[in-house]
Amino acid sequence: MKIGIDIRLIGKKRTGDEAVFFNLVKNLAYLDSRNQYYLFTDRNAQKDPSLKADIQKLRLRNNFELIYIQSANRFWWNLWSLPQYLRKNPVDIFHTQYIAPFWLPKKIKLVLTIHDISFNFFPQFVKYSDLFFLKTLIPRSLKMAAKIIAVSEFTKKEIEKYYHTPAQKITAIHNGVDFQRFDQDIPPEELDKLKKKYHLPDQFILYIGTLQPRKNIPILIDALEILHKKYNRQEIKLVIAGNRNARNFDPKIDNVTKKFKLQKSVLFPGWIDEEDKAALFKLASCFVFPSLYEGFGIPIIEAMAAGTPVVSSNSSCLPEVGGAGAIFCDPKDAEGFAKMIDDAISDESLRNDLVQKGKVVAKKFNWQKNAEETLRLYQLLTI
Repeated sequence: MKIGIDIRLIGKKRTGDEAVFFNLVKNLAYLDSRNQYYLFTDRNAQKDPSLKADIQKLRLRNNFELIYIQSANRFWWNLWSLPQYLRKNPVDIFHTQYIAPFWLPKKIKLVLTIHDISFNFFPQFVKYSDLFFLKTLIPRSLKMAAKIIAVSEFTKKEIEKYYHTPAQKITAIHNGVDFQRFDQDIPPEELDKLKKKYHLPDQFILYIGTLQPRKNIPILIDALEILHKKYNRQEIKLVIAGNRNARNFDPKIDNVTKKFKLQKSVLFPGWIDEEDKAALFKLASCFVFPSLYEGFGIPIIEAMAAGTPVVSSNSSCLPEVGGAGAIFCDPKDAEGFAKMIDDAISDESLRNDLVQKGKVVAKKFNWQKNAEETLRLYQLLTI
């Protein structure tokens, strides 16, 4: 079986969706020595040190081949460059996310991963040009797909309901976490190095992820103001880890910070290197995830695996994923977040309960299981 996978996300600092394809390929390389894999990218690994380093981390076998297809831009890549290559060099299965190539040879079966369809419910948070392509091309892509992978049961039901897609066409395959990496003990001197590297305070609550409006970060800054004034917890800082220069940064983050004069209490360490994330979670007093809408929510599982108490929004898939391992709050309730954060930090019994239950929950989500289920889906398509 010849399997093509679109890996353009790898190395682009796209958090969740990049993690999904990186870990899928890495675990397929570990599991499968029989099938032939073609990894399609729009960057030349020989001229891109960052991509080259990430490819090396995948530990690919000889049955994996990197295919660089040059194109003027990502739309032309999907419209013309990739389809032309596949017409001359067909595969049995092609796996990508969201938007399918403009056309594929009929013999190629398309597998489409959908992380979430938040743009349908929060269009005001998406650039008009992006929204146009998503609204126009995703329905077409869903119809083209032989199989659709949803990253949670919640997302599966959302696709069924919103696009009227037959349930049997969609398979829910949960994302995972590298539990051993996040659960490992980290020496105090290594934690100190990380604090210096990212200029971290002694006590902080943590958010990590994209800084888009949908992530609802301003409510977290509101909650910090309440923690300082109502709960007299001025020592607590808020660390917002993510790429401020990425697409669709939420300007309200800075506006609310200035409004409450919290510039010295709200800290932006920037993009966190993947190898540093476990230590960052362990340094945090609490991890908070106030998102309005998620397809899965990988960071809450990573925090649980690291033994960090989690306070999460109760929206979308998050109760499904977090289960008993987190406490949940209305995403619009700053007072509620402040109370729960204070409880998670100061109530030792609650804190220990969240840590223990969080580890149990995190162990259920495994990248190898994710790859095994995806490989099984590939195999079913070629029977």
